[in-house]
Amino acid sequence: MHTTTTAVDIPTADGIADAYLVKPDGAGPFPGVLMFMDAYGLRPRLIAMAERIAERGYAVLMPNLFYRSSRSPILTPEEMADGSVFGQKLMPMIRTLTPAKVVEDAGAYLGFLAAQDDVATGPRVITGYCMGGRNALRVIEAYPGSFAALGSFHAGTVVTDQPDSPHLGVGSITGEVYFAHADHDRSMTPEEIATLEGALAAAGVRYTSEVYPDAPHGFTMSDTAAYQEAGEQRHWTNLFALLDRALPVPVS
Repeated sequence: MHTTTTAVDIPTADGIADAYLVKPDGAGPFPGVLMFMDAYGLRPRLIAMAERIAERGYAVLMPNLFYRSSRSPILTPEEMADGSVFGQKLMPMIRTLTPAKVVEDAGAYLGFLAAQDDVATGPRVITGYCMGGRNALRVIEAYPGSFAALGSFHAGTVVTDQPDSPHLGVGSITGEVYFAHADHDRSMTPEEIATLEGALAAAGVRYTSEVYPDAPHGFTMSDTAAYQEAGEQRHWTNLFALLDRALPVPVS
């Protein structure tokens, strides 16, 4: 299925969020997917991933979560290859994106999707990568009626000792959730994975939580040193299966 990728601007309470809207060619209406980026920001790799989802019949909205700090692209290709950039340039942006801001922005993103004539009404699916996976969890917790499912891939710091730890809010979730964890991930240890799974089970959430063997944190991202082909392919299989269950595309 052919797709069209359009750069769009979304008004929020704090300004304008730049984003990409990727839709199949045709009249629609297409089921909506909200896709949250990793810390490296919107770039060709993520656009290609959004297009792959759209090829299956979905309208995919991918916002720049760091719009308060910078429009896209967040990093130059040279900065992407520089390991020191993460702490120097990206961490301040990550700290600026508080849980409250994540939730507030998500309302604007949902409103934008609802205003599109060729995007279907009803629940969405949200997916996210690395910090996007953590923030996507916060969003499905805050807007449980708006989402049929969450797909979270190599998310870090989902379990912390803080009172606002993301795992503490799972009791509100009504949809299905899928977590893919990177093996040997210092930001999501086996103990923390067990804590997350315990919280999900106690809340009665429909969930799958899997550890991908020998996969480093960030394993889906082919433009970084963390890329692992086996993990990426497994992620597509599981994400597409989740979409088929939670938000099947109508057969024309």
